[in-house]
Amino acid sequence: MCTAGLVLTGCGNESGSGTAPVGTPSSTPPPTMPTVTQSAPVGAGLPVTVARTGGFAGFDDQVQIGTDGVATVSSRGKQTIKCKLDPSLLATISAAVEKVDWASLVATKPSTKHPDDMIVSVTANGKTARLENPQLKVLTAPVSKLLTEAAIPPGKLCKKV
Repeated sequence: MCTAGLVLTGCGNESGSGTAPVGTPSSTPPPTMPTVTQSAPVGAGLPVTVARTGGFAGFDDQVQIGTDGVATVSSRGKQTIKCKLDPSLLATISAAVEKVDWASLVATKPSTKHPDDMIVSVTANGKTARLENPQLKVLTAPVSKLLTEAAIPPGKLCKKV
């Protein structure tokens, strides 16, 4: 049984090289055993911008997250700062951004719906929409965590750089 497994493995490695004539070196190496990789590499789906404006408190916050995991945080009346997001939060946000079908999303400029309306919007892949948009539902928890525990003001999940 063990010998049969080795023979099958050897045959599988040569199956993808049938296009080159005999004796011609191939520039493409034969397939190898698959390797384990992250399903959502850190930084994939980024950059992304999260904005929170309005509301009774008069919010005017913005968090821009770059592909390197560094967030640029600005808030009304405070100095703009840069901080490095916690890797687990960054991976969660990145994976959520990748799950959104940005191509089918109708980009809309978020506008107030009523007095004291607080708008939380997300911009990625050239499109902006309110967080309450059903297509952005997957981003609700990570964005909430970003705004409350990480970036404004820089908290435990975002270390100043």
